[in-house]
Amino acid sequence: MHEADLVMTVNGPCPPPAIEGAILPREHLRSDLRCAAGAASDPNRWLDEEDAVVEELCGLRRYDALGLVVELSCIGAGRDAAALAKVAARSRVGVVAGTGFFAGPFTPAWALDADVDTLTAHLLAEIRDGLDGTGVRPGVIGEIGAWDGEPSPAEERCAVAAARASLASGLPVAVHHRGAVALLEILLGEGLPACRVSVADAGTDHAVPRKVAEAGGYVCLSSLGPDRLRHALALVEEGHADRLLLSSGLSMVSEIERYGGAGYGHLFRTFLPRMREAGIAEDTIRLITRDNPLRWLAHLERRHLEQ
Repeated sequence: MHEADLVMTVNGPCPPPAIEGAILPREHLRSDLRCAAGAASDPNRWLDEEDAVVEELCGLRRYDALGLVVELSCIGAGRDAAALAKVAARSRVGVVAGTGFFAGPFTPAWALDADVDTLTAHLLAEIRDGLDGTGVRPGVIGEIGAWDGEPSPAEERCAVAAARASLASGLPVAVHHRGAVALLEILLGEGLPACRVSVADAGTDHAVPRKVAEAGGYVCLSSLGPDRLRHALALVEEGHADRLLLSSGLSMVSEIERYGGAGYGHLFRTFLPRMREAGIAEDTIRLITRDNPLRWLAHLERRHLEQ
């Protein structure tokens, strides 16, 4: 099996069949976006609650068959690879960590003026050697974004570097909803297959997720409210169930259960029951919550096309 066909977790490569149960493909378990130059400060954007996070993940493993969490706090977003390894070990839920440059004010100063080759080399070094001196290797590139909606020159270079690192390593790319369509076009322009890209959607215009799905990319719906349910049901109705990813999408301390939030289980407790009530079959639920994220993470779609 090619390494690109494996899911790289914080505990090492894992063959897809060994990952049982549901996957949360867009979460934050440990992040710090409290403040940066050019961005309003917000103490709520600091998520450093290991015990509470582990407790939630343990419950989801026991009662909802959670098998894997993709953690998208990349470079500049308070990533802590050592903490993620501890969460994975304590909860016995697999965790995928990320490399890549997030967006605008959270991009390290050295990267703002760096050229594409330098940025790409940095990503490939993390992919090869591990994150932050820990030996923990990333399994995804992202979440990359454009802070003001349209990518700045620095954000464009970071997106190009993400595409080139993905092509060289086989890792998938996750795109934030800020500047999503423009960033997707940059990635595709570099020759990255759309099926290697997951694009988050937080808008109300269904044309955006439809466009991503029709291009062959994955649409990742999180912050799961009425608009997300409408988009999810529409994508299934339009024949794009195999392009859909769902995640609770936590990023702030107030969103975990200990502090009154819906928690990582919001997908399982509220959103999936509503999809079932709308007539979505269990095999489609499994496709969306396990098979799709595995294809995105492990490059299984490429293998299928080559057979």
